[in-house]
Amino acid sequence: MAGRGTPATALLSTRKIAHTLHSYEHAGGAAYGPEAARALGLEPGRVFKTLVAEVDGALTVGVVPVDATLDLKALAAAVGGKKATMAEVAAAERATGYVAGGISPLGQKKRLPVVVDASATGYPTIFCSAGRRGLEVELSPTDLVAVVGATTADIAAR
Repeated sequence: MAGRGTPATALLSTRKIAHTLHSYEHAGGAAYGPEAARALGLEPGRVFKTLVAEVDGALTVGVVPVDATLDLKALAAAVGGKKATMAEVAAAERATGYVAGGISPLGQKKRLPVVVDASATGYPTIFCSAGRRGLEVELSPTDLVAVVGATTADIAAR
């Protein structure tokens, strides 16, 4: 992992956005976000997962805390859509260029609409995938929103 960047880390470096990388040993299993929070000793509400959904047939990214689920109705409303469903894993991987469990909102292959849950703005920095399982990036939520052209909305359900 050392010395090998990802499209996410390259984007942050190119744009000169302050960030810190945090790596941890991925133990396996499917709950990558909660695993990252535990491994890094972080409050789960400060660690965000990146989920890809289809809103009225168009892929859209929702970024929510790992201790919450994505409210599909709220995501659809946030982008002016009517109906949202979770995207097929293969479609999400193809569009983003990342593998499931390592999908980052940053540096995606295709530029998709991104909605970040409004709770992110309550922290000076948040954590999200840096584009590889076992690698998280810490950055300001304001910087995340700006660099991906995201909107913020209440899209997390607890």
